[in-house]
Amino acid sequence: MEPKENRTETTSDVDLHLLLQRGYRFAFSLTHDETAAEDLVQDAWLSILRAAGPWTVAYLLTAIRNRFIDQWRRDRLVGFEPLSDDQPRLVGGEPDLWSDGHEIGIRARALKRALDQLSPDERSALYLSAAEGYTAQEIANLFDKPRGTILSMVFRAKEKLRRQLRFNAGER
Repeated sequence: MEPKENRTETTSDVDLHLLLQRGYRFAFSLTHDETAAEDLVQDAWLSILRAAGPWTVAYLLTAIRNRFIDQWRRDRLVGFEPLSDDQPRLVGGEPDLWSDGHEIGIRARALKRALDQLSPDERSALYLSAAEGYTAQEIANLFDKPRGTILSMVFRAKEKLRRQLRFNAGER
């Protein structure tokens, strides 16, 4: 985990590649889809460039989150269909990322199903807390929500994951 003071540095101080990788990991935590995550990061990065915004981690993650929410709302309002039927489709419904190795694949699929049960806000708050090491106050600043709301959101997300993983393992 990187020191907290690096979280506010600009890209002139931080390697641009690392900044985009952090953005991609965050976008992937929201979308669960490699291509959608790449598109989300690209769209957010272009908007930052157009607005001449600061190239900070917080600004990039906020832009990604806002783009994700906008896209989610648009998808709920407008039904999208592929232009043709010859679009590539996944056979078996699971990408290779979640299915390498029998035991690991089973656990990864169970975790993916459990994560899919979380709301986008819960997933992103949990990701920022657990994977990126952000404090509740830092996440609250990114989400523009009270610290207590973030603490509750992370707690609820962990409880939902525990409950879902126990259910998948056959425990009641």
